Amino acid sequence: MTFELGPLYAAAVAYLGLLFLIAWAVERGLPVARLVRHPATYVLSLGVYATTWTYYGSVGFAQSQGYNFLTIYLGATLAFLLTPYLLAPILRLTREYQLTSVADLFAFRYRSQLAGVLTTVFMIAGVLPYIALQIRAVTESLRILTQEATSAEVGFGFCLTLTLFAILFGARHVHPRDKHEGLVAAIAFESVVKLVALMAVGLFAYLGVLGGGDGLWAWLAAHPQALARLYEPVRDGPWSALVLLSFAAAFLLPRQFHMAFAENIEPRALRAAAWGFPLYLLLLNLPILPVLWAGQRLGLDLDPDYYVLGITLASGSPLLPALAFVGGVSAASAMMIVTTLALAAMAMNHLLLPASYPDPRLDIYRWLLWGRRLLIGVIIFAGYVFSLLLEQHQGLVRLGLVSFVAVAQLLPGVVGVLLWPRATRAGFVAGLAGGAAAWLVLLVLPLLRSSGVLDAAAPSLWAGLVGDDPWSFATFWSLALNTALFVGVSLVTRPSPEEQDAANACARHILLPPGGRLTAGSPAQLREQLAAVVGAATARKEVGRALRELGMGEDERRPTELRRLRDRIERNLSGLVGPQLARMILDRPALVADPAHRALADGMRFIEERLEESRAQLQGLAAELDALRRYHRQILYELPLGVCALGPRDEVVIWNLAMELVSGIDRTTALATPVADLPAPWGGLLASFAATPEQHRHKQRLAIGSGERWFNLHKAALGGEPAGGTRRGLVILVEDLTEMQRLEAELAHSERLASVGRLAAGVAHEIGNPVTAIACLAQNLLEEDDPEAAREAAREILAQTRRISDIVQSLVSFAHGGSTVRGRRERVRLAACAEEALRLVRLSHAGRRVQCRLEADPAAELVADARQMVQVLVNLLTNACDASEPGGEVVVRIGRRGGDVLLEVADRGCGIPEDLHERIFEPFFTTKEPGQGTGLGLPLVYSIVRAHGGQIQLESRPGAGTRVRVTLPGEAPALASPVTEA
Repeated sequence: MTFELGPLYAAAVAYLGLLFLIAWAVERGLPVARLVRHPATYVLSLGVYATTWTYYGSVGFAQSQGYNFLTIYLGATLAFLLTPYLLAPILRLTREYQLTSVADLFAFRYRSQLAGVLTTVFMIAGVLPYIALQIRAVTESLRILTQEATSAEVGFGFCLTLTLFAILFGARHVHPRDKHEGLVAAIAFESVVKLVALMAVGLFAYLGVLGGGDGLWAWLAAHPQALARLYEPVRDGPWSALVLLSFAAAFLLPRQFHMAFAENIEPRALRAAAWGFPLYLLLLNLPILPVLWAGQRLGLDLDPDYYVLGITLASGSPLLPALAFVGGVSAASAMMIVTTLALAAMAMNHLLLPASYPDPRLDIYRWLLWGRRLLIGVIIFAGYVFSLLLEQHQGLVRLGLVSFVAVAQLLPGVVGVLLWPRATRAGFVAGLAGGAAAWLVLLVLPLLRSSGVLDAAAPSLWAGLVGDDPWSFATFWSLALNTALFVGVSLVTRPSPEEQDAANACARHILLPPGGRLTAGSPAQLREQLAAVVGAATARKEVGRALRELGMGEDERRPTELRRLRDRIERNLSGLVGPQLARMILDRPALVADPAHRALADGMRFIEERLEESRAQLQGLAAELDALRRYHRQILYELPLGVCALGPRDEVVIWNLAMELVSGIDRTTALATPVADLPAPWGGLLASFAATPEQHRHKQRLAIGSGERWFNLHKAALGGEPAGGTRRGLVILVEDLTEMQRLEAELAHSERLASVGRLAAGVAHEIGNPVTAIACLAQNLLEEDDPEAAREAAREILAQTRRISDIVQSLVSFAHGGSTVRGRRERVRLAACAEEALRLVRLSHAGRRVQCRLEADPAAELVADARQMVQVLVNLLTNACDASEPGGEVVVRIGRRGGDVLLEVADRGCGIPEDLHERIFEPFFTTKEPGQGTGLGLPLVYSIVRAHGGQIQLESRPGAGTRVRVTLPGEAPALASPVTEA
């Protein structure tokens, strides 16, 4: 049975058109698009690993290497079984830092543009034989089905068609966050087609050619050498080298890296791939041996690589050969499309852009898009040219293994990424260059010689050493040279600080927090600075994208948040132009000072965010330490006392829940903000307190909105003072005293009312005398005819009424004035306050039975609340009168000492036992008989004196009287009464 070339080629084009329709439907958001985010779609898209090598070449490889053909899939299976330790960390890095290729990964880790350039050049050179393999497999399959020699134009037409579809599939977006969901869906569909076609051919081989189970066992019994040939190469063949090569290829081949990491839509899908992808490879390999034995039974005069096509021609139906051909086209096209997309991005970021960066006036997105499309065509046709150079017979597996050995040279670099922070850029470059040279000499030159490209008569230096197993020899010596140079050069060179930071980010899972100080003070200024390099349109789009991703607004001014914005822009640009070029773009306009100098708040915030994200991944001691950290953090956060911790540059590091509630400033706004930039009144209050040497501020009064609040402030330096004198950090505790202060005011009012009650009898007596006099004068007026006498009586009546009014006013003022929470402070004469207090005390029964003497300096003045000073004197005089015997004496002395005002109240009463001296200032404690005192007088005195910045001392002995000394500052204390308006 033979086929015409035209219909076969049309079928291939129609199949590619179907792939385009699938991609188009997904990109347009049609209902089928929901399937793209399913983990099964991601797993199937990884089936791009199975190329024409798997589809065609595995049969030929099983013919020559027996069960060793499975090693190509065992290594890939091992790589995916190690997903938590190998693939997941790489995915984390690629997503966090927007790394779109293996060249980006190495350029980021080793902070070297040369590392990216060398990786890109080597990968292009290493993958060209693999691309040539796909082209050759398609043209050879056409030759088998048509039984005609295919011309070079057929391969050229296939490459031209594939270039068009590669551009349509994957070169639609340039930003790494814009995933090619249509490409993922199309590649997943191709994987299904490959599997279905290969399983259909295998089923035909098993049932139609071998006759089912009985026929297969009968044939094997008649041909025991068929099984023997499968076991022999396993004992002596290069199985260990092949496992290693496939292990590296499973995630380092450009197409595998692109589908596994760059096009990963849902990170959770990688967990499903850890078992789903090995299962897919197992299903692909089930038909290999039945196809091999079926071809041997039919005695096909074909290269075993193409038994998959050859046995279908014996079916007598055109459908099975056509399906097998479409499966081969699917395997080849999937590999070439994804590989050229990945290589084009690598070449653009690490070769073309560094050599010729576009003018900022150009649209960089369009420039990058068309540049990548051009590179796709260049790479595909480079592979086509390479396929023409290999016209001589070369096995498909041999071509594939040339690429696999090239990819394996990246393994030492991966060790430096994930496991060895000591590795340096010089070590990586030296190792990769050495391994590439060994690969070229040991594999590529012999390949070109056997293909006739080089002089076949030229002697091979390695012919006697390589023998029949070139793959083990080339793998061992190239990797040995690579590893030796990598380790040796790394040990004799030192990593730069930038390399060390990147190494920590990679190997220790510590993501780099933003650092350095920005010259830009707003997103608008950052946009202007960025526009000078990338153009105004690109700067506007990238800054806007980063603002949306971080949830920031255009009004953002906090330095730490602007550093986060700058860092996000760099990461986004990294996917566009590569990590090194993005870093250079952002470093030039936007950063000054030392980029390694980071705020403590930045690091803490980053670490907290990363620990929150990675909680499920921590195990063992790390999980226990994280649980302990969370427990302590929760205690600190829910502490009822406000906690504000500052870093070395006075940026807020900790802002707990109590601080949020008392200040009204949420935690996200406060964290990483310089304390002086916090909203008023808190910024000024905390900044001024942090700058002063004092450790405590008592009863700080703030006017917030329409009310007032009172606070105690305490602080302590963290970690001591280093040699340079720079503070390492500070913790400020904020204690809200507002409710306590209000309660004290209520208690003070209650005490005044109690004092009023005690004074009531005296007031009645004092008012009774002038009332009696007024009554007598009024009676005389009724009988008085002398006008002059009547006027004199009237004047006397007015004087007596003024006396009554003064008594009542004093009592009312005492009852209502002098709040300890609010009051007007002014310069007052303490002697005047003492005179009024004496007048009030003389109204009481105890005050009338003792002698009160005032010895005052009229010049003794202070800034205070006069009503509160009267309250202090009344309470002290009342206690002194109550403690004195009838006829005793109470002395009030007022004087000055330096800038202070001294007040002393002394009596010769019963005195106070020494063991009670510490308790008399406690609320509700009294030495009087029940019902005789409230126990609030002296606590109120103590509160008022402390609020005015003063001190109080007590001297008393039983039977010797009591002396109370009060020292008050002559001027208003700086911390006693500032009121900051909100």
